[in-house]
Amino acid sequence: MTTEQREFQAETRQLLDLMVHSIYSNKDSFLRELISNSSDALDKLRLESYQNKDLDVDVSDLHIELDIDKQARTLTIRDNGIGMSRAEVIDLIGTLAKSGTAEVRKKLKEAKDAAASEELIGQFGIGFYSTFMVAEKVTLLTRRAGETTATKWESTGEGTYEISDVEDAPQGSSVTLHLKPADEEDHLHDYADERKVKELVKKYSDFIAWPIRIDVEKRVTSPKDENGEGGEETVTIETETVNSQKALWTRSKDEVSEEEYKEFYKHVSHAWDEPLEVIPFKAEGTFEYQALLFIPSQAPFDLFMREGKTGVHLYVKRVFIMDDCEELMPEYLRFVRGVVDAADLSLNVSREILQQDRQIRAIRRRLTRKVLATIKEMQAEQPEKYKTFWSQFGRAIKEGLISDSDNRETLLGISSFASTNSEDGVTTLAEYVDRMKDGQEQIYYMTGESRSQIESSPHMEAFKARGLEVLLLTDSVDEVWVGNVPDFDGKEFQSISKGEVDLDTEEEKKEAEAQREEQDKDFADLLTWMTEILGDDVKEVRLSSRLTTSPACVVGDEFSFSPQLEKMYKASGQFVPPSKRILELNPVHDLVTGLKKAREDRSEDPNLAETAELLYATALLAEGTELKDPAKFSRLLADRLTRTV
Repeated sequence: MTTEQREFQAETRQLLDLMVHSIYSNKDSFLRELISNSSDALDKLRLESYQNKDLDVDVSDLHIELDIDKQARTLTIRDNGIGMSRAEVIDLIGTLAKSGTAEVRKKLKEAKDAAASEELIGQFGIGFYSTFMVAEKVTLLTRRAGETTATKWESTGEGTYEISDVEDAPQGSSVTLHLKPADEEDHLHDYADERKVKELVKKYSDFIAWPIRIDVEKRVTSPKDENGEGGEETVTIETETVNSQKALWTRSKDEVSEEEYKEFYKHVSHAWDEPLEVIPFKAEGTFEYQALLFIPSQAPFDLFMREGKTGVHLYVKRVFIMDDCEELMPEYLRFVRGVVDAADLSLNVSREILQQDRQIRAIRRRLTRKVLATIKEMQAEQPEKYKTFWSQFGRAIKEGLISDSDNRETLLGISSFASTNSEDGVTTLAEYVDRMKDGQEQIYYMTGESRSQIESSPHMEAFKARGLEVLLLTDSVDEVWVGNVPDFDGKEFQSISKGEVDLDTEEEKKEAEAQREEQDKDFADLLTWMTEILGDDVKEVRLSSRLTTSPACVVGDEFSFSPQLEKMYKASGQFVPPSKRILELNPVHDLVTGLKKAREDRSEDPNLAETAELLYATALLAEGTELKDPAKFSRLLADRLTRTV
């Protein structure tokens, strides 16, 4: 047997250093992580045996064993599940192959308390590494089902690990923890104590579907006879199953404690936070199935990553079929965790078959409506809990406004948005509509990169002056859904940075009509001239009714791309057709009236063209758009400032 020494991936090594040299308040959680891994391995072996009839494995007694050696101070967690190949060991354990590792290291260093650190460990899917909180050395022995050679992996967590091939080893995996010395002052964390281990199994893993066994010593004293003889003590070893193996989703909500739900959530999601909401569900009739779903209290780190996974597991009659079953939940609800146990599906079902399965589609529709109804109820009855939910998952929910037309009205109802009426919080669309001014027929909004950028935009001026509420949409998904959703409660959505804005009442329109006609005539020459000067960049120059203090702003046509949407498409490598926008001028601003007068007095002055270009550039900067030629703008501005000194 040759042994090869390897170094951990750099990110893994740094993470291990944090784990080994940091102190966490709840070290007990390591056992839950290892038992969950063993449970997953048993699930996968049983499924593999159904799907691959040529696989020569014994599935008659799948189980998890816990072996304690008090003298050697070792704790072994052993299963006869699917096991791992050598390549899988290197990939899954020697390398931290998840995105966001730099972020988790940063957050672990910054975490101010132990509880926060624990949550991060689970959130980033690094539960196996928690073993180094309690062990000086960890030894893994594993043989994948169907293979003859096993793999031994061993490390002290100090930057390297040893890996070797082993010829004689049982199928499955065993993880042996060489425990750190017992702390006399911390006897509650002695994991070489049988009572402690059994206590942790009952607390964290009682619901695991597979038997968790442990060998315990039984001391029996024989009775003395009438001559006083006997009374010898004999020690026998008995095997106990220490978990109840009750599937929580088959029990009514009254039969399950809140603590049991919490632990099952942590098991099924491999997370360490607590569920924000528990959703049990049972359907009878044409399609019979049971479900137990959870809304997390904290968004997983990969929620908006391409490699991020959904969180619902599929079972058929309590037989595990697959994890991360995308067909059971729409993509915008990918944060939902839990299990669905169907009664009538084939055990040999594949992902391809599921995509076409009528029953799965029906289950998906009903579960989606149930989750959305739960969120709606949370919004109405538990506003603080809803606030937490929206802060974590609101951006994902808004994706449904684009993709799920069947539930769009419900999604609009449970969505919240920042607005000029809420300094720190958010508002629902129903609340916005209730506050609309008399005669207002549209829901006004503006998209942008930040709240401060939108609030300081020239487009906001007329709305602020009239006390009209504007939704402030800063998520990238906002740029897309507002173009797909026509209205809410009969009120159309209207961007304040597109098209012409008409805020006048009928009476005001009559009073302003004559003035506007006069202004159009008065500024006609300036508008025509500026359109020619800026013709390479703008479609038209016109007078504005939306400005009160700024000299100019740039607006788009009603159906044009916003600057933020253009930027988003370009960043993703997509082609954006060239388009010209409209420059609007404030007819009462000193700069605009001064430029008009200068144009009338000295029309041939080349400096006027520079002023027009500077005016257009400042309008772009005011809305947060990058200049096409910033060097030219800088030169023109410097020249102009020089002449004023």
